[in-house]
Amino acid sequence: MVIKTDLCHYTEYRIYPGHGQKSVAKDGKVSFFISAKADSLFHQRIKPVKLRWTQAWRRMNKKGKTDENTKKRTRKAQKFQKAIVGMSLDDLKKKKAMKPELRQAKETAAKEAKARAVTKKPAAGKAAAPKVKAQQPAKAPKGGGAAAPQKFKGKK
Repeated sequence: MVIKTDLCHYTEYRIYPGHGQKSVAKDGKVSFFISAKADSLFHQRIKPVKLRWTQAWRRMNKKGKTDENTKKRTRKAQKFQKAIVGMSLDDLKKKKAMKPELRQAKETAAKEAKARAVTKKPAAGKAAAPKVKAQQPAKAPKGGGAAAPQKFKGKK
């Protein structure tokens, strides 16, 4: 047998048949309270969130097992490939599709070519006349010309 129960407007407790009291406001809104205490607190405009024994307070302070079953699902970040500076997306895909041995062989060939280019540059640089920096005279202190002896005030 199913028993029809209502919820208290203030405490949110179940009200069984034959219990509680109804209150009708001037605007026609019907409130159903479990006890005179809940009715009195509602009419004093005391917020149910401020009272520890109300369901509103328990919900606000995360007490009880109401939200234990619903855990937040974390979404996995989707992998997304972007082009990088110096390589387009097509180049990256081709490089990934290549077999590792071929890729390694290409990389070593590129390193050797780079090393050859580096060794050629210093040889060409030595043939040119080396630049000699002219020595600059020592800078004078700030505040004008040469450093004058300071005047001494007082006993020597």
